[in-house]
Amino acid sequence: MRYAHTVQAVRDAEAALMARLPEGTLMQRAAAGLATVGADVLGRVYGARVVVVAGSGSNGGDALYAGARLARRGAGVTAVLLAPDRAHGGGLAALRAAGGRVVDGADGLAAVTRAHLVYDGIVGIGGKGGLRPPAADLMNAAYDARAAVVAVDLPSGVDADTGEVTGEAVRADVTVTFGTYKPGLLIDPAAELAGALRLIDIGLDPYLGAPAIEAFQHADAAAVLPRPGAESDKYRRGVVGVVAGSDRYPGAAVLAVSGAIRGGAGAVRYVGGGAAAVLARHPETLVSTGSPRAAGRVQAWVVGPGLGDTAAARAAVAEVLAADVPVLVDADGLRLMSRDAVLARTAPTVLTPHAGEAAALLGRSREAVEASRLDSVRDLAAAFRATVLLKGSTTLVASPTASEPVRVNPTGTPWLATAGSGDILSGLAGSLLATSLPAPTAASLAAYLHGLAARLTPTPLTALDVAESLPTAWRNTTT
Repeated sequence: MRYAHTVQAVRDAEAALMARLPEGTLMQRAAAGLATVGADVLGRVYGARVVVVAGSGSNGGDALYAGARLARRGAGVTAVLLAPDRAHGGGLAALRAAGGRVVDGADGLAAVTRAHLVYDGIVGIGGKGGLRPPAADLMNAAYDARAAVVAVDLPSGVDADTGEVTGEAVRADVTVTFGTYKPGLLIDPAAELAGALRLIDIGLDPYLGAPAIEAFQHADAAAVLPRPGAESDKYRRGVVGVVAGSDRYPGAAVLAVSGAIRGGAGAVRYVGGGAAAVLARHPETLVSTGSPRAAGRVQAWVVGPGLGDTAAARAAVAEVLAADVPVLVDADGLRLMSRDAVLARTAPTVLTPHAGEAAALLGRSREAVEASRLDSVRDLAAAFRATVLLKGSTTLVASPTASEPVRVNPTGTPWLATAGSGDILSGLAGSLLATSLPAPTAASLAAYLHGLAARLTPTPLTALDVAESLPTAWRNTTT
């Protein structure tokens, strides 16, 4: 698992560790990591032109010390000080002693335009708001010059705790972060600005508390994949019920069932208006023409994709929510469900909205949800006492237990922004629920497999292409 901690947790851990170490040890560890990554990015250090854009405080100090290390290896290093009277004294002295030079104003802009590598040491993890004009001008010059930009701990201008970006922010090629990941490095819109992530161990692990964010990795997914045993049959493996599709939207039924069939459950029951289309594509499906209650026993339900907005659809959603098994609600089901019915449930509930659906459930604008994805998914999970999978450029999974970390999905591709891909995901997640996985685990694993399948699919892709790639993603995860 990849873990991320809040700014306060990092500061507390740093304080505890610094009390046991000689003064300046942590900064030297950070600077060593920064210099190593900078050298890797440059390829050849001797003769390279490096610029350190340094603000006040320890973030600028880390960058200045890193610049000093590269200067001692033969790089031409220039420091551009944004606050000369508040620059880190030790870092500045080290840079000068190593042969680096210090400039500001127009000379600083000129240095950036000739740089091969620029360190963003403007603000640290406590920074708020966007870049101010002097810093923004320097970074824009770096982009124009095609210099490699290496951010120190996180790109300046992003919120370390939430991933929010409220103004202009640094666009890094690489972000070198210390001790632990910060939530903003893993959550869009900030994650998109971080570039490649490099974590430098500075000794914080024993002092860090519970993480705020965690991201499934390959081994985590492999550890929870359902696997049939020698005594398994289709019923012991779990049966998932799918209530989806309609006369107008039969394709949604096919897509949701396609995801469910490849999700680990032993059988799929289908209820809805897309029966003919489902049987034509998946003749192994157990089709029922009655109500969900009359379809037979299931270990989990998926309800919502392509249901439309009819009285029958609304009744089907209510009936599924009344069942005493895990239920996943998606798409039209999110509009048709009653919040009171969700809150009355004792079995696990999973909601899988995209940003627009989340906005409607929260009474916010879509823009507000996309700008503050972490707060939005937490608020939804709390409001409905449900596991919430918020789809989007960063897919997040929040548990109804507020103390549990929010999970970030590391797989996926922008090509998943295609019609019907969410229906595949809902069927897949519902099938995993039917195998008796806990709701947050089923949602996290479904997002991981769904994103991995998309990466393994030739592009441009369709939703059914993703479903067809799920067995390959499954096998890939087990190796």
